Amino acid sequence: MVLSARHIVSRDGITVADVACRHEAGRGAVTEQIGRHSLVFVRRGRFLRTADGVEALLDPTVAYCTNPGEEERYDHPDRHGDDCTALHFDGGLVASLWGGAPALPSGALPTPPGVDLEHRMLLAAVRRGADEHDVVERAIALAARALATRDPRRVASGRPATARARRALADGAREALAAVPERSLPELARALAVSPHHLSRVFHAATGHTIARHRMRLRSRAALERLAGGERDLARLAADLGFVDQSHLCRVLRSETGRTPSALRHALA
Repeated sequence: MVLSARHIVSRDGITVADVACRHEAGRGAVTEQIGRHSLVFVRRGRFLRTADGVEALLDPTVAYCTNPGEEERYDHPDRHGDDCTALHFDGGLVASLWGGAPALPSGALPTPPGVDLEHRMLLAAVRRGADEHDVVERAIALAARALATRDPRRVASGRPATARARRALADGAREALAAVPERSLPELARALAVSPHHLSRVFHAATGHTIARHRMRLRSRAALERLAGGERDLARLAADLGFVDQSHLCRVLRSETGRTPSALRHALA
């Protein structure tokens, strides 16, 4: 069996990986998961996973979780291989996602059409060159939605109960980002004493856009201010303001304003 994993994003306690398994049909060997909590979405193929004596058939209609120290075995009914997307979490993020519990649930999790589409939209965003903050926020939201298929009350625990509390939370996040735009979603959540997925949902409900989008808008506003002042070095501008590169700056400004940086400079200067 040949197993390969390509890390798409790895930051802020979460890693998103594209996992490909190529194998002949047959029974696998017993292995042990060490030090890693994961939520794995099957994109293609089918296989059997046995963990701590419990067997589950896995295909593109389900996801499954792993926890550190589990003994597991993968058996393959056919030889066509399989492809998965794995979300790996640190312990603190697991607890925030799963109502304070230190381990993710066992067994297969159903992935309804909406969850599966959200999973594939995450990968599409990566292929389009999405900002890493956006990928992390999408991945956390996807994990919370998938886990809610098992126990929605556990996932919802700790969410601010009143409209006033939710507005205060969104305003707190806006204030923190205005001061330091590069603060990640998990960092903001820790500072505001709430789970990342609750913060993301509450912020979106209050503002109509994601935290990642709000961060990008703050960057674009800063870029407009610099362009109005006559800034001509777009590579320096992109580096100063936290864009991936000059082309990323241009894409964001076109998305936000419908104009190129040169057109904006001409209009504003």
